[in-house]
Amino acid sequence: MGKPTGFLEIERRDRPYEKPEARKKNWKEFVQPLPFPDVSRQAARCMDCGIPFCHNGCPVNNLIPDWNNLVYREQWKAALETLHSTNNFPEFTGRICPAPCEAACTLNIEDNPVTIKTIECEIVDRGWDEGWIQPYFAPVKTGKRVAVIGSGPAGLACAQQLARSGHGVTLFEKSDRIGGLLRYGIPDFKMEKRLIDRRMRQMEAEGVEFRPGVEVGMTIPLSSLMQTYDAIVMSCGAEAPRDLDVPGRELAGIHFAMDYLTQQNKRGAGDDEARAAPRGTITAKGRHVVVIGGGDTGSDCIGTANRQGASSITQLEILAMPPEREDKGLTWPDWPLKLRTSSSQEDGCDRDWAVLTRKAVGVNGKVEALECVRVDWAKAPSGRFQMKEVEGSSFLLKTDLVLLAMGFAGPNKRGLLEEAGVALDPRGNVQANTATYQTSVPEIFSCGDMRRGQSLVVWAIREGRQAARAVDEFLTGSSTLPR
Repeated sequence: MGKPTGFLEIERRDRPYEKPEARKKNWKEFVQPLPFPDVSRQAARCMDCGIPFCHNGCPVNNLIPDWNNLVYREQWKAALETLHSTNNFPEFTGRICPAPCEAACTLNIEDNPVTIKTIECEIVDRGWDEGWIQPYFAPVKTGKRVAVIGSGPAGLACAQQLARSGHGVTLFEKSDRIGGLLRYGIPDFKMEKRLIDRRMRQMEAEGVEFRPGVEVGMTIPLSSLMQTYDAIVMSCGAEAPRDLDVPGRELAGIHFAMDYLTQQNKRGAGDDEARAAPRGTITAKGRHVVVIGGGDTGSDCIGTANRQGASSITQLEILAMPPEREDKGLTWPDWPLKLRTSSSQEDGCDRDWAVLTRKAVGVNGKVEALECVRVDWAKAPSGRFQMKEVEGSSFLLKTDLVLLAMGFAGPNKRGLLEEAGVALDPRGNVQANTATYQTSVPEIFSCGDMRRGQSLVVWAIREGRQAARAVDEFLTGSSTLPR
């Protein structure tokens, strides 16, 4: 373990942020790394619990106490090898994962968990800086070919694992660049895209062929891939956004969050405005912005709008305001429901809870306000919570830009899924279990958000890795890949 008395002697210290007034002036990452000696001291706080509850919280099965111990002993290269044994892309998760491992940490019982996410990120960043991370070449080629459709974290992890097993892998992506929501859904200030490009170079050296700008089921038929490849993996994500079904939805100025975020990321990649916004520019500059939805996507919209120079930003959430602190006795080590404030919200915005949007109001076809009403949530006899409007609480909220960040309803059905003809589960996701990841069509597999629904980057990486093992077993009869 780390230092046996470390958690008693060393205070938690996490990575600091640049001040909001500085970070809002650019699109660069603003989290400042800790010096390596400080990271080793933080790793020394790990208790190496008899039952490591951090494992319970970590979907990718990271060996957290193991690499904490190695960092404490300054065996950084060994820590990197241990980290990579369960996670293909720690530089992604070390930046954008909400860290359920820290919520599950035993020290979180007293609100003082180990800085697991920080340590993870520093291990992999040092690995790149030191040149320790190199391509891994499969010792034997199998002669089998696999097409992976969708290049988000699930598709990337699956493709890399399959290539390292000796299969020929082609990764298809409908967008003009590889990365899925990592590329176009996560703002640059949270994760710079050079990190994806660096992993792509490693994966190309390992034998993965990237085919951006190809939408299977639309620009090329799935049937042509099935004739060419021995297996197909669908990892296209859950891209169908939840819409706002209210009068006035058709007014100009109401947009899905992903349309808005994608445009800014394309500008950050160097695209001119015609390429970044072929259907018209969406900008918050000088606008009164309302973000509907209180999750991470809504937070990303706030950070982006602040950097674009919004006049005001209001975030609406239909659920009641959560408590500032959770009841540890009831929730730990599970992910707790409690009030969280993101760095983007700290940049500046008004937040309002238990608000329902009734109607969008506009003039000359453009949105000018939202008609809203406050709601109460009460438990019905069935045990489920039901929403009830508060009489006399309606109000108008001035706005000329509304961003819908209410989550996703599953994968897009048009094109690929129509042609594939695979069975769907009751929620509209692709039906496949976590043992074989096989769909109702034996040669077609599915993983990530397309299979499980909207989720976290860590779940996507885990499913991509496990699907790769399932495909490897399907093609060769056995597999040495980890689950």
